[in-house]
Amino acid sequence: MMVLVLIVAGLVVVALLVVLFAPHIRKYSAGGTCMSMARLDGKTVLITGANTGIGKETALDLAIRGARVIMACRDVEKEVNHLHILINNAGVMMCPYVKTKDGFEMQLGINHLGHFLLTYLLIGLLKRSAPARIVVVSSLAHNVGWIRFHDLLSQGSYNSGLAYCQSKLANLLFARELARRLKGSGVTVNSVHPGLVRSELVRHSTIMSLLFSLFSLFLKSPREGAQTSIYCAVAEELHSLTGKHFSDCAPASVAPQGRNEETARKLWDASSELLGVVWDH
Repeated sequence: MMVLVLIVAGLVVVALLVVLFAPHIRKYSAGGTCMSMARLDGKTVLITGANTGIGKETALDLAIRGARVIMACRDVEKEVNHLHILINNAGVMMCPYVKTKDGFEMQLGINHLGHFLLTYLLIGLLKRSAPARIVVVSSLAHNVGWIRFHDLLSQGSYNSGLAYCQSKLANLLFARELARRLKGSGVTVNSVHPGLVRSELVRHSTIMSLLFSLFSLFLKSPREGAQTSIYCAVAEELHSLTGKHFSDCAPASVAPQGRNEETARKLWDASSELLGVVWDH
C-alpha cells in the first residue's frame, strides 16, 4: 500500500511540474519563426499536401504575401505559365502495408517517388521561371533511416516505422542530388525538418497518436511547423543558397547517410528506373 501511495504521489508531482513549466518548455520547443517580410506578388507557388497541417499553414502564409498558390492535394490539374516556388510537402507516416496505384509501397511512393516525379514534370517550368526555389520537407527521422536497395519497396519485409524513416532519408538525398544537378540554373533546392507537429500525420499509428496526445503541450502547432518551409521559400538571404538542410529557420545537421553522394546518386537512378523517366538536366 505504501508503495502505491508513493507512486501516486510521484505522478501528482510530475503532473504539477508539467502544468507549471509547460508554457516555458512549449516556448522553447516551438523553435524558430520566419521573420522575413518578403512579398510574393506576381509569384506562383505549388504546394503538395496543402489541404491540412503544415502544408495548409504554408499555403495561407504565402497567399497572404501575395502569391498565387496552387494547392495540389489530390487529383487537381492546373495549367500555369510560371512557377517560382515548389514545396514538396505531402506525406504519410507509419501506415499499414499498402501499395499505391502504381504498385509502390505507400510511404516511399507518396513521400518520395511522387515528389520525384512531380519535380521531374515541373523542372523545365521552374528553370524558365528562375530564380525559383524547391523546398523538400524531410524529417529528423532521416537520422535512423537507411535506403534498403535490396528491398526498396518493402516487398520482402515491412516495418512501418523503418519504411517511414527510409522515405524521409530519401527526401533529403533527393534534395541534395537535385541541388547538385541544378547548380547554375537559378533554381535552388533545400530540405527542411518541420519539427514535431500536432497534425494528422500520426493517425495510422496508435502508439504515436497516444504519445502525441500525452505530450501535446510540447509539440508545435501546424502554423509553427510551417515556419521553416516558409523561411526556405521566401527568405531573401537564401536566394542563392542550395543543397542545405534547415530546422527552426536555421541550418541543421544531417546524418552521415544523408550526406553520402554515392547513395544519393544510386537512389536517383533507382527512382528514375521505377518511374520510367530520364532526366536530361
